[in-house]
Amino acid sequence: MTAVPLWAWAATLAVLAVLIVVDLALTRGPENGLRAAAVESALWLGAALAFGGVLWLWRGPAIGSQYLAGYLLERALSVDNVFVFVLLFASMRVPAELQRRILLLGVVGALVLRGVFIAAGGALIESVSWIFYVFGAMVLLAGARMFRSGEGEPGNNLAVRGLRRVLPVTEQYDGRRLITRVDGRALATPLLVALVAIAVTDVVFALDSIPAVFGVTRDLFVVFTSNAFAVLGLRALYFLLAGSADRFVYLKPGIALLLVFIGVKMLLYDVVHIPIWASLVVIAVVAGGAVGASLWRDRRQRGRPGPGRQDDRAEHEVPPDRQPAAERRGPVRT
Repeated sequence: MTAVPLWAWAATLAVLAVLIVVDLALTRGPENGLRAAAVESALWLGAALAFGGVLWLWRGPAIGSQYLAGYLLERALSVDNVFVFVLLFASMRVPAELQRRILLLGVVGALVLRGVFIAAGGALIESVSWIFYVFGAMVLLAGARMFRSGEGEPGNNLAVRGLRRVLPVTEQYDGRRLITRVDGRALATPLLVALVAIAVTDVVFALDSIPAVFGVTRDLFVVFTSNAFAVLGLRALYFLLAGSADRFVYLKPGIALLLVFIGVKMLLYDVVHIPIWASLVVIAVVAGGAVGASLWRDRRQRGRPGPGRQDDRAEHEVPPDRQPAAERRGPVRT
């Protein structure tokens, strides 16, 4: 692994901190619509690609390509996080106006935890060479498991049950507070429970995604920065996709296929050398193909008339001036 000077780490962390502050300043309103979420997501994508360009010029095309492949992989995997967050917020009845706060705290916590995981994983690979193949097996099994598993009950996970046993939880939210006092007793609010569930969910995903990125590059700086930009764009991606999670039916099989590909690549590392550009092409084609196929299927189903639908359309047609406004897609409401 190539050593990166401390000033580069410090400058990168400073840039990430500035981007988080700017993101907060741009989204201070109580609620943002779909257009604002799309702009915010595009800005995070632009920032990630701009950083990749700087890395390309500074450390060369090979490292720049590794960063881009790692970022695209993490970005694809993070979409699955979004859909789990949708189920979690719905199951825990988190009000729409509080979801932004939970996601902000969860994303910052996820970034710190992933930094620890990446440092530990890099140290293990350096000191125990065969651990790389263990990571490969983990990624391969994660992909196989995703092929045959459905969604669980995200609001009912072990960490949430443990928190409820250790700390009494109120039944009602108390504004933006994580801890409240009732009759002199300190009680956790459901907001704290949701935050713990988000953090634990991301840790579970990180156990699959971080080893997968090590399958693309062993450069710790590249692994961390590709993870950081993907995770920091997760909040905007949630508000962009939360209302359309059911449309991406082929995304989970696509992500599973990517994990299987990366796992096999890691296990065959000493036998078959797959160049980084080939990995980049596979990641882009599989992820883009899964999204495109999902949207194509959704469009066909929406345009397909049901039994008797054509005959009933004229009879029940509503004049344009009396039609209700279209429902806006956005965060999960309860």
